[in-house]
Amino acid sequence: MARRSRQRLLLLLLRYLVVALGYHKAYGLSASKGRQVVTAIEYQEAILACRNPKKPISSRLEWKKLGRGISFVYYQQAFQGDFKDRAERIDFSIRIKNVTRNDAGKYRCEVSAPSEQGQNLAEDTITLEVLVAPAVPSCEIPSFALSGTVVELRCQDKEGNPAPEYIWFKDGNRLLENPKLDSGSANSSYTVNTKSGTLKFNTVSKLDSGEYSCEARNSVGYRRCPQKLMQVDDLSISGIIAAVVAVVLVICACGLGVCYAQRKGYFSKETSYQKGSAASNVTTVSENDFKHTKSFII
Repeated sequence: MARRSRQRLLLLLLRYLVVALGYHKAYGLSASKGRQVVTAIEYQEAILACRNPKKPISSRLEWKKLGRGISFVYYQQAFQGDFKDRAERIDFSIRIKNVTRNDAGKYRCEVSAPSEQGQNLAEDTITLEVLVAPAVPSCEIPSFALSGTVVELRCQDKEGNPAPEYIWFKDGNRLLENPKLDSGSANSSYTVNTKSGTLKFNTVSKLDSGEYSCEARNSVGYRRCPQKLMQVDDLSISGIIAAVVAVVLVICACGLGVCYAQRKGYFSKETSYQKGSAASNVTTVSENDFKHTKSFII
């Protein structure tokens, strides 16, 4: 029994050893050959490291930016394009100063050196991600709204990377995503979408009147749009009825005026006057034609 227990213990130890070696092989080696990603904040610097284990003396180094087309970054011992004044070489790596969002993308370093078998080529690919702070977001806030209606306020930023989240403020106080937890808000019917940037009131009330602003925020920074006043008024039934009555009275007055004019014969007199004028014009023209014809015959 003791021998069997020892054998089982040895088998368990061997299994754990095999699993541990397999884990090291699967993750340890793949990390050195994995995709290299460099993250930089806009207007700061970034170092793109070329991982080349062999560094022969008589070697040629080239850096290229990949995309729709291939453009040279470092070629024939010199930086190219707009990298001339803001990049420097550090061994086989390069340091880019004042990184912009246009620098984001994939880069490839190529190291070639002569060997006994011919030209030896080694290359490495690096992805540069540029983080950008949000700009001042575009805010759509209505100036007026009617109580009891659905009102939606919008906020959007198109420059931030990563995509920002949005926070709404009323009179300088933050509105929580869950209005039931917001003790400072009298209206619990609103919803805030931090991803799309919308603030929606399902039934807006006069208590929602105030100055609203929105803030776009990500891991790099945040910006806020200017405050704008939204005034909510109650729907006046008596005012609507008065306006409708006034319109009806105006229409009735116009109709009575037309009927009165027709009875008095204003429209018929004007028509007969126009007919008489036309007849006199015809008579005058006929007399003139007759005189002209007579003179011509004589």
